[in-house]
Amino acid sequence: MSASQTGVTGQPATITLGNKTAELPVLTGVLGPDVVDIRRITADLGVFTFDPGYGETASCESKITFIDGDEGVLLHRGYPIEQLATEATFPELVYLLLNGELPNKAEYAAFVSTLTNHTLLHEQIRNFFNGYRRDAHPMAILCGTVGALAAFYPDANDISKPENRELAAMRLIAKIPTIAAWAYKYTIGEAFVYPRNDLSYAENFLSMMFARPSEPYTINPVLARAMDRILILHADHEQNASTSTVRMAGSTGANPFACIAAGVAALWGPAHGGANEAVLKMLAQIGSKENIPDFIEKVKDKNSGVKLMGFGHRVYKNFDPRAKIMQATCHEVLTELGITDDPLLELAVELENIALHDEYFVKRKLYPNVDFYSGIILKAMGIPTSMFTVLFAVARTTGWVSQWKEMIEEPGQRISRPRQLYLGAGRRDYVPVEKRG
Repeated sequence: MSASQTGVTGQPATITLGNKTAELPVLTGVLGPDVVDIRRITADLGVFTFDPGYGETASCESKITFIDGDEGVLLHRGYPIEQLATEATFPELVYLLLNGELPNKAEYAAFVSTLTNHTLLHEQIRNFFNGYRRDAHPMAILCGTVGALAAFYPDANDISKPENRELAAMRLIAKIPTIAAWAYKYTIGEAFVYPRNDLSYAENFLSMMFARPSEPYTINPVLARAMDRILILHADHEQNASTSTVRMAGSTGANPFACIAAGVAALWGPAHGGANEAVLKMLAQIGSKENIPDFIEKVKDKNSGVKLMGFGHRVYKNFDPRAKIMQATCHEVLTELGITDDPLLELAVELENIALHDEYFVKRKLYPNVDFYSGIILKAMGIPTSMFTVLFAVARTTGWVSQWKEMIEEPGQRISRPRQLYLGAGRRDYVPVEKRG
């Protein structure tokens, strides 16, 4: 949605500072609150706005994802996440995010074929892994290797050509699962498993993670569907920290592989992509159900420093719509695997019950979020905690690429350049070192 397509309300916002007055246009999107256009506030009033973290600032225009945190709504190109996660496949969602509409049968078949045929890595990339320590975190391997893809595909440096942008998008979305799975195999000392063109996107990832050349590997359809849902539920989430990082890097004209590597780096932070890993660490620290009451009391004590991980959300002030689907998927996976007496699962169920009924949590709307359930599912499927954020990156790559592509193709796109509130020393003159006393 370009600025010319954005609706403008009849009544502008008027701001007066001293003897200066500015009338700021109020823009109206398809959904969501109106947005005050402050692009001329410095020219008209000589001031900047101050919004640490940009929590109240619309940094861009986008047609990809809409979130209503108060109502617990998540839409991708207008489609509710509940419908996409339960009825669509991950490649369908990828096509939707990239192109704006769901594919017909012929488009879908062609898209899946193209995606599948780009899953192989250049054989020389195998050598990259030997340069990492065996105990290197898989996110470090992923971040470094994704950025290095630019050395193998120099055509991505010319993003002025649509065909180069399309090709880079497909390469990234197709190859990152292979890099991720090989990062895991490398850290455990097992042979790399090559992608298979006869498998779906989710099946292929499971195969590369858990298959071994020495024996046949049978893919459990329940686990494959669960992985497909996990990918869908994490694919895009509007202008979060990593997505904003990708857009900011992309605004400089950097090649798309560098931009996505920047997104991987931002996702690596424990406050962003590491939340589901933090849930399992929290459950392990609690230890047993008998310790839950004491833990809950510490959570309620502001001075204790103890946090309840996997509950509440920066954006959602209601129930995270993704959590409901993940909750159902969690029970499907645990039932399929026959896991009924897992101590961490028992702790999770008890914590969930408390959060849904305890007045303290209900009043603050601290409902379980998507990270609370995804960590339990991934653990049950045999995926180590060090790979949780990596898997998040595999899913989120499609959102990053879609957001990058949208930004690059926007007319009049400018380099990102936030301003600041300067609180340092005022102007002063340099004094030579011998005169400083």
